[in-house]
Amino acid sequence: MFAKQRHRLALALFSGCLAMGCLLGAPAQSYDGELFVVCGLNPYGDNFLSLRTCGSTRCAEIMRLGPDTPLRTWEPYGDRGWRQVDILPYLDAPHGGRYPSGWVFERYICPVRY
Repeated sequence: MFAKQRHRLALALFSGCLAMGCLLGAPAQSYDGELFVVCGLNPYGDNFLSLRTCGSTRCAEIMRLGPDTPLRTWEPYGDRGWRQVDILPYLDAPHGGRYPSGWVFERYICPVRY
């Protein structure tokens, strides 16, 4: 009798797990990156966001990004408040046609909504 109850319990757990999708999860989704712009800067302060070689204020500054500079991220989440980004081409780019990559403090980037 105990074996029958155990079998029913195992079957119920398995059925519930299937219903919730824990055994047959959704197919893996690739992350295509997200578009952001530099935002939230103080126009009466420095009014720039530092692009750095790593995610820390101790890392070297590569360049200074002004408001509305377009960026692309390749990771869905930041790392301790920092986000790795690529600078996207835009008109009147101040860096002579070079579009570097680096790290920015993610508090000052906003997602582009279509």
